[in-house]
Amino acid sequence: MQDAYLGIDIGSISTKGVIIDNNNRILASTYIWTEGDPMGAVKKLLRILQEQLDEDNYQVVASGTTGSARKLIGSMISATIVKNEITAHAVGTTTLYPDVRTILEIGGQDSKIILVENGIAVDYAMNTLCAAGTGAFLSSQSKRLGVEVEEFGQIALKSEHPTQIAARCTVFAESDLVHKIQMGHTKKDIIAGLCHAVANNYLNNVGKGKKIISPIVFQGGVSKNVGVVAAFKEALGCDIIVDENGHLMGALGIAILAGRSANHKLFDFSVEDMTFKTREINCGQCPNNCEIICIYRDGQLIDSWGNRCDKGSLRS
Repeated sequence: MQDAYLGIDIGSISTKGVIIDNNNRILASTYIWTEGDPMGAVKKLLRILQEQLDEDNYQVVASGTTGSARKLIGSMISATIVKNEITAHAVGTTTLYPDVRTILEIGGQDSKIILVENGIAVDYAMNTLCAAGTGAFLSSQSKRLGVEVEEFGQIALKSEHPTQIAARCTVFAESDLVHKIQMGHTKKDIIAGLCHAVANNYLNNVGKGKKIISPIVFQGGVSKNVGVVAAFKEALGCDIIVDENGHLMGALGIAILAGRSANHKLFDFSVEDMTFKTREINCGQCPNNCEIICIYRDGQLIDSWGNRCDKGSLRS
């Protein structure tokens, strides 16, 4: 029986999971929508991964979580390791591309840039305040245009005159988009313009003041859009690496970190069948008035966080 390692990247829009072996080869993987229910999404994700895994030859002995709901899901699955997405994405990318110097990442509702030197992340920036230029932004515009977002890239590549669209924020972009439609710009030019707007918005906000050096790896769900990839290539004047598993890079990174950790224990997939609930408690025992989040498994308290002093400490 060979050891395997589970990594889960849980975000506001999508939930990603991988199981890898000792050579970082992906044995099982999936990408599903979170749909406002991170614990429910992870249950579904684990069922899919278990179905894909050859359990006659592999056993999961360590697990890790990353992403916006990493602490919640880490408690839920008793994860070996919990790390932020900057660390997870950097580890996953540098493992596959040791020479990478810049990592561009655009997800469903946020985006980030990571600068790397000698395989180590030395600087980063994130944009979590505005959804302009993210996957959610492109998805909402695709509905307005009556085109599937998956078709955006190929349509954009057919344009010879991309429409100039202001994408500093979602409100301005949508207003400008409606105006350009009414002016008579073609759909392919508008779509190409949106792809360029995403790239330019990213470089002028997330990448502002950052020295972007090649080799460059572009990842996250938006990296699947060839129109946005082409826009980045044009703006930066160099080639862009897009890995076929770029949307799974955070999950891959945290799975690698789980494998490196010393605290290995057999993972129990029966977590899929357990009932989990969360509850918020206002402590009120001191002026901090902390909001404490409690997580229960089959009615038993297993973890809590949010207290800023021992008065709000809860024990499982």
